[in-house]
Amino acid sequence: MSDNQTQQLQRKIIHVDMDAFYASVEQLDNPDLIGKPLAVGGSENRGVVAAASYEARKFGVRSAMSGAQAKRNCPDLIFVSPRFDRYKEISQKIRKIFFDYTDLVEPLSLDEAYLDVTQNKKGNPSASLIAEEIRQRIFEEVGLTASAGISVNKFVAKVASDFNKPNGQKTINPEEVQYFLENLDIKKFYGIGKVTTEKMYQQGIFTGKDLKSKTLEYLELHFGKSGTHYYYIVRGIHNSEVKPNRITKSVAAEHTFDSNLTSEIYMEERLEQIALELSRRLLKHKISGKTVTLKIKYSDFSQQTRSKTLPYFISDKGLIFSTIKELLYQEKMKNSVRLLGISLSNLNTEIKKTVVVQLKLDF
Repeated sequence: MSDNQTQQLQRKIIHVDMDAFYASVEQLDNPDLIGKPLAVGGSENRGVVAAASYEARKFGVRSAMSGAQAKRNCPDLIFVSPRFDRYKEISQKIRKIFFDYTDLVEPLSLDEAYLDVTQNKKGNPSASLIAEEIRQRIFEEVGLTASAGISVNKFVAKVASDFNKPNGQKTINPEEVQYFLENLDIKKFYGIGKVTTEKMYQQGIFTGKDLKSKTLEYLELHFGKSGTHYYYIVRGIHNSEVKPNRITKSVAAEHTFDSNLTSEIYMEERLEQIALELSRRLLKHKISGKTVTLKIKYSDFSQQTRSKTLPYFISDKGLIFSTIKELLYQEKMKNSVRLLGISLSNLNTEIKKTVVVQLKLDF
């Protein structure tokens, strides 16, 4: 892609990410929990942590960790049951603030979203000032803090939003993108997990500059289709538009593991947890589907999917999991497994798509 083409696609993108959202809502509603290590979901005997307060994170407590491990890490940890209706209510209030600035809002989840403010309702040419104003309004009107990343595309904005957390923001201007990415530790690239980071380290790839030195052919050979993605993002090329009304074709949940799984028994345990998370998402949005797909990514980065279409719509965890078990044992493992995912498609609902024309303005 030429410099001219890249310039034509330059946008002003804000990624807003709420700080420890579920835990912060619990502390907002119960001031006795403020300043205390808190886990949403799970218990000291069973279950999985859905979210952790910053006080708990200092002890290594994190989402997707077993409640038992979290309690070992932090003996004073307080567990509270998740209240997804309340989180959704708060999320909707925050999104109303977003829409005061632009209609180009793409929610990623209840606690984060992309905003395209290239052209905005306030006529403000500074995306950084808009982000500051949005964060201030969230604090004053909702009572929670948010962090933000501001840059020319979704990828860089997403990476930037992690830099000054909690309750901060970082702007990467167009002329700073290349320097920023070249000097970034590879583990801070959004989408590069622990296993991929280790694999890159073993190949002498420690920073964006190291990654940029590799050819497209090299990256595709060692990382498959993901290699193509890495080749472009390290050059600041990520032309995905902010899509306010994405067509919902499937709903999915997946997890990348710190240690590779080596047997179907271990996979079955993890898949049951993933099926539960997927079922929660489906029920929350009142969605069901007929086609269940199992996604397996092996330690050599090869990927496999297996699907089954049922004659009826489902969203129940038990039905999802029983179908997934059937798919799991269709054939033997090819290698150890680094990622498992479950998706449900052929849905009973669809969001209409809107086409948005984006124009370039000075940043």
